[in-house]
Amino acid sequence: MNYINKKVEEFKVPAYKDRALTEVSSEDLKGQWSVLFFYPGDFTFVCPTELEELQGLYSEFKNLGVEIYGVSTDSEFVHKAWLDASEQMSKVEYPLLSDRGFSLSRQFGVLKEADGQSRRGTFLINPDLDIVLYEISADGIGRNAKELLRKVKAAQYVHKYGDQVCPASWEPGEDTLTPGIDLVGKL
Repeated sequence: MNYINKKVEEFKVPAYKDRALTEVSSEDLKGQWSVLFFYPGDFTFVCPTELEELQGLYSEFKNLGVEIYGVSTDSEFVHKAWLDASEQMSKVEYPLLSDRGFSLSRQFGVLKEADGQSRRGTFLINPDLDIVLYEISADGIGRNAKELLRKVKAAQYVHKYGDQVCPASWEPGEDTLTPGIDLVGKL
């Protein structure tokens, strides 16, 4: 299934943020850029390295108006225990969502039904709740938060300047392209 330009459906799930139990809903995503970062489980091996790397860039994401949401099928209580038990995880400032009912994992096509876990899925959602970028990886393949940050910048640029596109490995300040007949065969 293709998720590009798919609207995020309504949801409300328990979460853990700022050392408190809370809830996050689709309403919280409206009007801002959001990253839903699905991972298989707390207290695992690759997952903490990804979440720690995201935390290291969290202020840069926030400066771009992007909120990060870590999502697994663990409970909000397990999220709390993980952050309490691990020095590296205790630094995580973004919300960790609990998808025990699997509604988010199903909506985004990342549920491994037999295991009751999510695959590694990353979804960038624009302020209108449209998915504009996604990546789903096999369990043993960790993601790159720096590349995600670069792609967020490109997505925001394209959102702002709809007549321009960002070429491969584009970084802010570099040239973009304006699609048209005059570019055909010249790139």
